[in-house]
Amino acid sequence: MLGEDDDDDDSEEVDSCNNDPEPFLQFMKKMLLLQYLVTVLEGGFRPRNSTYQGRISRFHCDGLSETMVDSYVLAENLDWTILRESLLSMLLGSRKIPYKGLIKSSLSALYNLSQSTVSSEEDSCSDKTQREELHEVDRAIALALPEVEKSTCNVLKKFFIMIMELDSSKRTADQHGLTTRADGVRTPAVEIILDELINDSDVLSSFLKVFDPKWRLEIIVQYFQKYISKNSFQTRSSTGTINTENFDGLLKYLSNSKRTKSIIKKITTEAIQLLLAYGFQAYVMLLHDESQGFSDMLEDVKSNSAVGVCEDLISAFTCLRREDPNTGILCCGKQALITAAATISNLRSI
Repeated sequence: MLGEDDDDDDSEEVDSCNNDPEPFLQFMKKMLLLQYLVTVLEGGFRPRNSTYQGRISRFHCDGLSETMVDSYVLAENLDWTILRESLLSMLLGSRKIPYKGLIKSSLSALYNLSQSTVSSEEDSCSDKTQREELHEVDRAIALALPEVEKSTCNVLKKFFIMIMELDSSKRTADQHGLTTRADGVRTPAVEIILDELINDSDVLSSFLKVFDPKWRLEIIVQYFQKYISKNSFQTRSSTGTINTENFDGLLKYLSNSKRTKSIIKKITTEAIQLLLAYGFQAYVMLLHDESQGFSDMLEDVKSNSAVGVCEDLISAFTCLRREDPNTGILCCGKQALITAAATISNLRSI
């Protein structure tokens, strides 16, 4: 579970030996070693993945048909081979590494470190007794430990983002027939993350804050996908289907009382509110980045106008309230609704 600490031995050792600096030093050494290892993995993965993604994007942007794209990609399959031979890919595919155990342990560490970082930022005097004892041991350790924890948390975020990017690249390679038996079969990291969040919904709010907007939106969309049946996408109109593989499609799907009534039997109203609120927040942040010209924008962020998304968000919350009148709107939900209403007002006044 995410709330559990897989480093209990280290934590107990540190807590029980406040008068001895050695446990703190050993703890920081492990975190610094982890930072170094992830940095090495990143140095080998980023250039390879950028080259691979650049080639795939170029073929599609040239207006080629899927058949022609496949032919060109197959002719240059060395790109995927290079990515497959990255240290990150070899580490995750090694039979000597318990892959799911690694992901779950890393998730637990990321969650605990992120909570520790948030607590220290919100209240610099929290855990005052421990800090006083720590100062008595070594002032340098007292100053260094929070920064080491924060930097380790950021490195773990990078680690997960790299794994998810590798999964995405592998999925693209598989679609073009570039993968072989040598690539093995591995559960995508997002699915493991979702399983952990579903099993421990109490940490949903805290954990969604960890990732950047792009991957937060991806996780939220796939979370809903777990509970939406494939044959429920059809609409009554002749216009076809609702694409629930992007955020604005999910909002349209939830803007229907019958579908909302069905999904709240599987997900609590509070969880749906959290997912919608954080998803909308990520959507707005990505939209802002696009307007600044800096973002590698997701397709689903481009797919609908901001006004339409805001209207669908309000409609989705209206359906939630109608189907579950006994549950109030959470604070994050109210903030999302206020932002949506203000956005509609501002854009329509232009």
